[in-house]
Amino acid sequence: MLETPHVTATEPKLIASIHLTIPPSEIQNVMGPGIQEVMATVTAQGVAPAGPWFTHFFKLTDEVLDFEIAVPVTVPVAPAGRVQPGELPAATVARAVYRGPYEGLVDAWGEFDAWVAANGHKPSEELWEVYAVGPESSSDPADWRTELNRPLLG
Repeated sequence: MLETPHVTATEPKLIASIHLTIPPSEIQNVMGPGIQEVMATVTAQGVAPAGPWFTHFFKLTDEVLDFEIAVPVTVPVAPAGRVQPGELPAATVARAVYRGPYEGLVDAWGEFDAWVAANGHKPSEELWEVYAVGPESSSDPADWRTELNRPLLG
């Protein structure tokens, strides 16, 4: 279920992330290990996450996903292996919360993007998903909440 979308302004956020460019078929294989690596690096440096983890997609096509697996942090992390410090820039975004299993995200994005277009907004190619509540918090997918964010142009 998609909650009613709205437009909001975000603040810049320091992040620790791993940047990946993969075929879409590999997404299920890289997400779990990727976030584990980010969280282990952050923890090893004594840095606390400043919110839930997320994925920031720069490009999504049928052939390639160009994205980062990230967690917001309160202080910059030192580069370590694939984990790099960075920033999610401030933006004006359309935002909505999807409630349900991850398998429903494709349909939720379709509904969300239709709302963006119907309301006269011009979306950026990039987007991010914040995994506010997931399998690590509840075994019931009905409890899962994913925040959808689509930066807006102009």
